[in-house]
Amino acid sequence: MTKSQFLIGASSSGSGKTTLTIGLLRAFKNRGLQVQPFKCGPDYIDTKFHKLAAGKPSINLDLFLSSQEHVKQLYSTYTSSCDVALTEGVMGLFDGYHKWQGSGAHIAGLLDIPIILVLTPKSMAYSVAPILYGFKNFHKDVSIAGVIFNMVNSDSHYRFLQDACNDVGIPALGRLPQNNNLKIPSRHLGLSIDRNLLLDEFTEKAADFMEQHLPIDEILEITTKNTITHSPVIQYKSFHGKPLISAVASDEAFTFYYHENIEYLKNRGTVTFFSPTHDKELPDADFVYLPGGYPELYLDKLSENKSMQESIRRYVEQGGRLLAECGGMMYLSSCIADKTGKEYPMAGIFKQKASMEGMELTLGYRQFTSNGICVKGHEFHYSSVSGDEESILTQYNARGIPVDTKLLRYKNTIAGYTHIYWAEMDDLMELFN
Repeated sequence: MTKSQFLIGASSSGSGKTTLTIGLLRAFKNRGLQVQPFKCGPDYIDTKFHKLAAGKPSINLDLFLSSQEHVKQLYSTYTSSCDVALTEGVMGLFDGYHKWQGSGAHIAGLLDIPIILVLTPKSMAYSVAPILYGFKNFHKDVSIAGVIFNMVNSDSHYRFLQDACNDVGIPALGRLPQNNNLKIPSRHLGLSIDRNLLLDEFTEKAADFMEQHLPIDEILEITTKNTITHSPVIQYKSFHGKPLISAVASDEAFTFYYHENIEYLKNRGTVTFFSPTHDKELPDADFVYLPGGYPELYLDKLSENKSMQESIRRYVEQGGRLLAECGGMMYLSSCIADKTGKEYPMAGIFKQKASMEGMELTLGYRQFTSNGICVKGHEFHYSSVSGDEESILTQYNARGIPVDTKLLRYKNTIAGYTHIYWAEMDDLMELFN
């Protein structure tokens, strides 16, 4: 089967990958095509934009969090019924967790899909030629199908860039002029209807902009190739011989989870979604998952919902299995302080204080071993925690260097800043043994 499939890469972050991806996804969808989005790396925010633009969940492809076979199986499964498969890269094209490993270029080579570069040649004309030559020839497994130039306002500037492309042997696929009215709405978003309407309006504007300035038909044509199929590699186990009943927090305050993690739970049993913000108590479950999100935006509602907090405390005290990540971990703290230092009481499973005061970004891949299981994940947050809670183990970054990120445990509740990717694990429940 042939279909258009390609990865959008760039020389660096901030080159316009996400806006280009969102615009093309919606432009293809508006043409009546079935579009499947993917995202390289551990990002769980861009995937929400992708889903809104394409109408289908965006799937993370990450070669640190999972194996090559898992990535190939995911790609094969989700591209089986689409017309276009569009993957957004991460950072610069060759930026990985170790040299080029895990980069967009690495994933494109693994999946044998071409790359469309987006470059922003500010204060540069024909000198873009050696840059393009480097991207084209740096690695034998990388195939550059073409380049789109961003923030290029004049035809005369573009002609110099076209000359460079012709001499290097990479097709020039158009220029996008500067557009101050086309900026992605704040990524600090919940799931409110108003926000989704704002994002949808932006997505349509981006699609119109791409249709106006880019040769969409040519992009589809030069990226059409035979699809490579891979056999499924994941075998799900039952929970003590019976289906696993999972309850997953999902509302405006808790939004960050990997699509495949939830599919893993669905394949092992049933999944019920609940709202710590609005519901009064937990649904019946063998396993409760509190993912990350934006609890700091809904502190009033979360702290006022005493019934839900009490329901979670009962579940924990009775030995129920619960995994809380980042925002979910903050919710299980004694309180969350906002930027001004005002404290809002939370569930109190852990005696630490979570705070948004003096926000500083902490991010990076994380890995640890628990009960003989190698667990991998990613940390990304601006908040901090303080208190005497002791970590049950040491976590390490992608290079194997210890980090001070804690993993906490009380009875059968495990919590920390790390967003765990468990879709390839044999049995997530073994973490609680």
